Amino acid sequence: MNLLKELESYHIILASQSPRRQELLKEMDLDFEVRPMHVEEVHPAGLTPAEVVEYLSRLKLSTVDFSDFQENVLFIASDTIVVLEQEILEKPHDEEEAFRMLRKLSNRQHTVLSGVTVRTASHELTSHAESRVTFRELSEEEIRYYVAQYPPFDKAGAYGVQDWIGVVGIERIDGSFYNVMGLPTRLLWEMLRKMVLLEKK
Repeated sequence: MNLLKELESYHIILASQSPRRQELLKEMDLDFEVRPMHVEEVHPAGLTPAEVVEYLSRLKLSTVDFSDFQENVLFIASDTIVVLEQEILEKPHDEEEAFRMLRKLSNRQHTVLSGVTVRTASHELTSHAESRVTFRELSEEEIRYYVAQYPPFDKAGAYGVQDWIGVVGIERIDGSFYNVMGLPTRLLWEMLRKMVLLEKK
């Protein structure tokens, strides 16, 4: 099956305003519309990190009335979290919180999880990917420089793997680099393939 050819018949909507996710979808040669969904990203207590990202990716499409859409509309939603020893590091609210997060991540390994939901009017698929990231020891000066020059307030864990701190500070990534960027592209590709096959049945 020529998946790119099959996807040409779909109106793909990315439910995210993340420039990283938009960049990665473009690199996958997909034509899509950006339509951010504004929901309160709160999850039930007691979920595992994997359950959290899957729940949040589905939540981002919870306000969509799919009865308004034709069969050829396909939504993509994703959510990414950073987990250090079972603590979920959210997006920092200010420079000091970003600094504290990066101090925690310094010289340690953490896990990045992304949940992905692909949904049409008749089918929904949800999955997630995990990557493990190891930072070398970061100096206070390096962290202060990064936070001041590359404000990371829209990034879980207070960093972007593609930013300066990732370029100079990451020693090792086990798993998908693109997952750490915010969208596990290989997983999404397989989910899109599965969705097209489901829609054909």
